[in-house]
Amino acid sequence: MSYDIIGDIHGHSQSLESILTKLGYKNQSGIYRHPSRKVIFLGDFIDRGNYQREVIDIARAMIDFGSALAVMGNHEFNAIAYYTADHEGEGFLRPHSEKNTGQHQAFLDAYQGSPAAYEDTINWFKTLPLWLDLGDLRVIHACWDKHEIAEIMKYQDGECYLSEKLLQESCRSGTWQFSAVETILKGKEIPLKPGASFKDKDGNVRHHIRVRWWDRNATSYKDVFMGPESARTHIPDDKIDGDHMVEYSHESPPVFLGHYWMEGEPVPLAPNIACLDYSVAKPGGKLVAYRWDGEQTLDPGKYVWVERIES
Repeated sequence: MSYDIIGDIHGHSQSLESILTKLGYKNQSGIYRHPSRKVIFLGDFIDRGNYQREVIDIARAMIDFGSALAVMGNHEFNAIAYYTADHEGEGFLRPHSEKNTGQHQAFLDAYQGSPAAYEDTINWFKTLPLWLDLGDLRVIHACWDKHEIAEIMKYQDGECYLSEKLLQESCRSGTWQFSAVETILKGKEIPLKPGASFKDKDGNVRHHIRVRWWDRNATSYKDVFMGPESARTHIPDDKIDGDHMVEYSHESPPVFLGHYWMEGEPVPLAPNIACLDYSVAKPGGKLVAYRWDGEQTLDPGKYVWVERIES
C-alpha cells in the first residue's frame, strides 16, 4: 500500500481539500478517495481554524470508507479530557480554566447548540489509535518512545487505543501513564535551568522545552530545542544536564510525526524521521504531506504542500 501522510490540519478544511485534490484524491459522493493510495492523518484535526466540523466530516468520511487512517493528536486527547468527568474528584479531567477554554474555543463554538453531535465527535476521537505500526512504516503524533509504547500496551493487553482507565490515569500528574501519554502525544520535554524561560506561540511562559529526542549530536538547550525557529533565539545555549534521548536507530522503519510547528522548506529530520506539521494554523503556514511508497530512507523530493488558504 502507498500512503499520503498529512500533517496537522487545525480546522482548515479549505487547505485540506486543496491538498487532497493536489494529491489526486477525488470527491465522490462526499468522500475523497484515490484508486491506489490511502491517506494517513497525523491528528490535530481541531482547534484554531474556522472550519472544525468540516475538517472532521472530511476525515471521518474517508476513514469510515477505508480511504484513510489516522492517529490521535494531543488536541483530540485534550478535547476528550475537557469533556470527561474526573472519576476521583469534582469537575473534568482537563480543567475548564480560562487558558484551557481559550485554546479550545473554536471547537466548542463549532458544536454550540449541538450537544448530541458534540458527544458523538468526542466518542469518535476515542476510536483513533495512539499510534500506528504498519511494519515498514510508523505514525505517531509527537514521539516514538518504544518503552512508553510497550508500557501502554502491557497496561491495556496489547491495545493502542485510549481506554477509559488510561484516560483517567493519564490526566493525573505524577503517574507513569501521564508521562507516557504526554511523551507520545506532546513530545519529550526537559526543564530549562532554574530562572530560564521563553514564551511559546500563544504567549504562554514556558520553563520546559520539547526536544529533538532522536538527535545525539544536540547537547545544548538551544540545539536540542524542537519547535519554531523563531523561538530558538530565546532558548539558552547552556549544556544540558542529564539524558534527553529516546532510542530510535537509523535501521528502524521511517516514522512520521506532527505537532511541532515547523517552518521553512519541508525536509526530513533524520533519514527515517519526518515531521509534517508546518503551521497551517498561522498566517504564512502550509499544510504538508509526504507521499510514501515503501522507501526506508526518506526522500526530500516526495513532500507535497499547499499554502494556507485564508478564510
